[in-house]
Amino acid sequence: MKRSGQPPRLLNSEEIVKMKFACRLGREVLDIAAAMVRPGVTTDEIDAVVHQATIDRNAYPSPLNYRNFPKSVCTSINETICHGIPDRRKLQEGDIINLDISLYYDGFHADLNATYPVGDIDEDSKKLIQTTRQCLDEAIKICKPGALFRDIGKVIEPIARVNGCAVVRTYTGHGINDLFHTAPNIPHYAKNKAVGTMKPGMCFTIEPMINLGSNWDTHHWPDNWTATTVDGKRSAQFEETLLITETGVEVLTAGNTDL
Repeated sequence: MKRSGQPPRLLNSEEIVKMKFACRLGREVLDIAAAMVRPGVTTDEIDAVVHQATIDRNAYPSPLNYRNFPKSVCTSINETICHGIPDRRKLQEGDIINLDISLYYDGFHADLNATYPVGDIDEDSKKLIQTTRQCLDEAIKICKPGALFRDIGKVIEPIARVNGCAVVRTYTGHGINDLFHTAPNIPHYAKNKAVGTMKPGMCFTIEPMINLGSNWDTHHWPDNWTATTVDGKRSAQFEETLLITETGVEVLTAGNTDL
């Protein structure tokens, strides 16, 4: 649920400790899931491992039964932009797959995702993954008290365009705390109308979805979740949960090789 019309919450020190711990658990689960990515593995198998790893940590998988989503992880392959539902399809050499992990622990949600190669992938796919990660990393660098949420898209879109890619406009980053999705709303494209400035204690995600080519539009499947590119070209995404501090930003879901 969202708190309609409410400004973004500022977490206190006790809430920040809980948020950080939830995000560390989320990173652990994503790393476990990523270690399974290889040809021949099904996304149902990845989902089962994600579910068990989450439960083992006394957490709950936030996607499960969220607006009737039937699984514990989103698995988005190749032209799927986001919200792919795990199934019995085996991963194939040359695929790319995004794993989107969200979990709920001790009253707070964590949310992160990354796109991975399945075996050897073509050069376009490599460039797409690198470009998408760069878009996120450069956007994170501008985050600090007083920065404008609308400027995040101003950083991301030029990077995508110069690399022959398009920024999906249908989905945004979002506030996250005791609610899975809440204020602020954070578009990833330039010239957006996002309101508000960053303040210490705010937690939110940045999660650009980047398509190969110039078409940013989305096609929605009848399952009410899966979103794909309209032209069949590939899409990649990376996401981190961030905390604005007194002096800058902390990536709460950072892995060993991330910012």
